[in-house]
Amino acid sequence: MKLSGESLMGDKGSGINLPHLTDIASEIHSAHNLGIQIAIVIGGGNIFRGTKSSEYSIGRVTADYMGMLATVINALALKEALDTVGSAATVMTALEIGNVVESYRREPALRYLDSGGIVIFAGGTGNPCFTTDTAATLRAIEINAQAILKATHVDGVYDRDPAKEPGARLFRRITYERVLRDKLKIIDLTAISMAMEQQIPIIVFNIRKRGNIERIVSGHDVGTLIAGEGHER
Repeated sequence: MKLSGESLMGDKGSGINLPHLTDIASEIHSAHNLGIQIAIVIGGGNIFRGTKSSEYSIGRVTADYMGMLATVINALALKEALDTVGSAATVMTALEIGNVVESYRREPALRYLDSGGIVIFAGGTGNPCFTTDTAATLRAIEINAQAILKATHVDGVYDRDPAKEPGARLFRRITYERVLRDKLKIIDLTAISMAMEQQIPIIVFNIRKRGNIERIVSGHDVGTLIAGEGHER
């Protein structure tokens, strides 16, 4: 699952909203209790977003590393929230912060998942100029994930921005090619290209609607499915 940093701040303008964090952890815990393996890539936009570096007169590369560090803060908070609700979680980061969290390595990550734990991937890809959407797709490929769940604040992929245009149409299913062709901005286009190459379906859904994660993993038709021609949920 790709979880944005903004999803942790609730109605706050920035930072972490503790009740909202607990709600998200509870939603993930409920889905995890169904016996599925869950790995999470988390963003850091509630703390610092590298793409807005020009507003602070900070170079893009430095800003991206600052954003990666923000994802570690969010990952640690989510781990504690998951532990509290009863799902053991491990944080692994693409950045070398050995005295704080474990560095990402594929084999240990697979062992944690196989043992029934949740793995939270922080630090993006560990490289500047790549989004956490791309990091989510990369980790999904590495751990042989069956699907990518992209948590958003809207009900799925629209043909236009629903916040600005009330008549925007929601897609229940759309192909990778259509997303790329129309440059729909619900997910990074590099991530879409990678998912298309590996034929990993992406489900875009509203994290604010309680029970959506559990409904998706139970096979219900929630949000928008991004996949190849002929792919069924």
